[in-house]
Amino acid sequence: MSYFEPLDTAIQRYLDQEQITKIREAFLFSEQAHQGQTRSTGHAYVTHPVAVATILAEMRMDSQTIMAALLHDVIEDTPVDKKKIATRFGESVAELVDGVSKLTQIKFESRAEAQAENFRKMVLAMAQDLRVIIIKLADRLHNMRTLGALTSDKRRRVALETLEIYAPIANRLGMHGIRIELEDLGFSALYSMRYRVLSEVVKKARGNRKEILSVIKKSLLDVLARQGITPIELSGREKHLYSIYKKMRTKRIPFSEIMDVYAFRVIVDSVDSCYRVLGVAHNLYKPVPERFKDYIAIPKSNGYQSLHTTLFGPYGVPIEIQIRTKEMDAIAESGIASHWWYKTNEIMVNQAHIRAQQWLKNLLEIQQSTHNSLEFIENVKIDLFPDEVYVFTPKGRILELPHGASVIDFAYAIHTDIGDSCVAAKINRRLAPLSMPLVNGQTVEIITSPSGRPNLAWLNFVVTGKARSSIKYYLKHQHQAESIALGRRLIERALETLNLSLNKIPRSNIKRVLKESNYTTLEDLLESTGLGNQSPLILARRLARVVKEENELEESEKELAIQALSKRPLLIKGTEGIPLTFATCCYPVPGDVILGIFDAGKGIIIHHEQCSRIAQARNTEKSISINWEENISGEFPVAISVELMDKRGVLAELAGAISEVNANIENIHVRKHDGRYCVVELLISVSDRDHLAHVMRRIRKISVASKITRIRAR
Repeated sequence: MSYFEPLDTAIQRYLDQEQITKIREAFLFSEQAHQGQTRSTGHAYVTHPVAVATILAEMRMDSQTIMAALLHDVIEDTPVDKKKIATRFGESVAELVDGVSKLTQIKFESRAEAQAENFRKMVLAMAQDLRVIIIKLADRLHNMRTLGALTSDKRRRVALETLEIYAPIANRLGMHGIRIELEDLGFSALYSMRYRVLSEVVKKARGNRKEILSVIKKSLLDVLARQGITPIELSGREKHLYSIYKKMRTKRIPFSEIMDVYAFRVIVDSVDSCYRVLGVAHNLYKPVPERFKDYIAIPKSNGYQSLHTTLFGPYGVPIEIQIRTKEMDAIAESGIASHWWYKTNEIMVNQAHIRAQQWLKNLLEIQQSTHNSLEFIENVKIDLFPDEVYVFTPKGRILELPHGASVIDFAYAIHTDIGDSCVAAKINRRLAPLSMPLVNGQTVEIITSPSGRPNLAWLNFVVTGKARSSIKYYLKHQHQAESIALGRRLIERALETLNLSLNKIPRSNIKRVLKESNYTTLEDLLESTGLGNQSPLILARRLARVVKEENELEESEKELAIQALSKRPLLIKGTEGIPLTFATCCYPVPGDVILGIFDAGKGIIIHHEQCSRIAQARNTEKSISINWEENISGEFPVAISVELMDKRGVLAELAGAISEVNANIENIHVRKHDGRYCVVELLISVSDRDHLAHVMRRIRKISVASKITRIRAR
């Protein structure tokens, strides 16, 4: 029973005897299940779950969490299953154990994918019960404390994962104490030499700082006493090694500049006292401009609350001071873990817990809109390293976003539907670009439209995981829907040559074609057709079963079918979406005679009928007869070449002429022709062929223009 003693000592401090008896029973169950198993250190395996449970007991977690910690490896490493745990210790404990357990049944293509999928499963379990991640963090902390028994490669891999995922999660959940230890242990394992050198330098610097720290501390205590304020605690605070290392790297500053900052923490009895201490400190030493932060009025995303200020201290040294109440300090150290301590003592439900639930809700939205586990974990990593920016909605609600967040990030933070339909925005009542990075204190208003939809270009400037995953999700499904719609139109058009339609095709025929083509559903087949991977003509004949199999289709029959289809051109309006694109070699515009060419994976590429690049595909299964619909609106790019006299101001005159006839220049390229003339190639936007003719007539009126032609092939 000796293994149980450290845990027993910890739980005796705050749990009742009935709960302690149940925990002891869970220990005996775990000890028996792990009988004969040892860790890499050589110790009995049960020492690990007991150590994890003890870490949680020191955080005053509830009895169910302690039991789940004792049993957290039982499902994975022993024959015991979830049902047996539920029968013996209750459904809640079984769910916690299952949430923490690693995946062992699923086969993955790579180790990275397996780790990502494990993390996805953990997030889903966290959404059900936040205690899952607290157990997991305690599990990781003990594993990091005993990392020395592993091989160097494995140590580095576990350390990197800890620094990239688990330490940031601890920080996101406000668990400051665990985060610091995880970071320093990870730093030590990943960069052992740097860790040793830095720790030695810090030890030397610490001795030189004692005198000045005591002078500053005495001055603060004296001035607070004169104002009748007695702090619960006033102590010097030292940055941990990994924090020093990160600051040296990111800010590119030497160690001496970091250790020149003297930090103090003042803990008082009330919020009112926090602000009084701040006033006293600012009277004692002058504050550094723009270095004051009020996290009491506006807490951090992990629920952290405190006043931060930087002062010009004696001898010109900067002093950092954190001022907070005892309750705020408890939350700063334990974060969401303090929720269960407060809950047990019926004092309060802390803000860290509420904010953690909101963060998990965002993670679930990201999870639902990501394509795979690796993409999901990359998006989560983005959200784990926020350097906060606080902005306001028009109604005064405060939103916290990562540094560099844009208007689009703001829109998605409000609601996915707002982001999807965003078309414009106002920052402080003025119209602003959607890509503009936000800064503290701005008021942002989102303008939406029913016709608005996400743009692929947004991915170039959004920074939040939620915005990125939502945009990708929308575009993927939009692409799929557009491809299905185009595929349906193409097959229906091909079936018309046989006097049939899809709803007249027997279900048995559809099933047979799906099976032969290795597709699961009709939508899959239609999507593939819309993307140009299947010939609509051959699919139509196979669905109708009026000729032989595809490979036996006679050439004469193909030609007849192609001729029949040419009499039923596909009508387009230019806004069909991704599966239908306009060729950049000839730039067709409404009014041109056009021809479609199937391109596998891309759909239909629309070319000008006279484009030299489609000669080989003309009158084959790869081509499709296409016409413009009537009353087309919108702008279409077209390429023209203008020969101009090479003299000062000609480009300005050319641009002015094009602007006069309501056309826009999208791109311009100047080529030297000879000493007297230059050739200017332009990409302009026009509404149709008539508009293009109008533009060209206006350019011909320029005295310096000698020749103008349309570029139909590049």
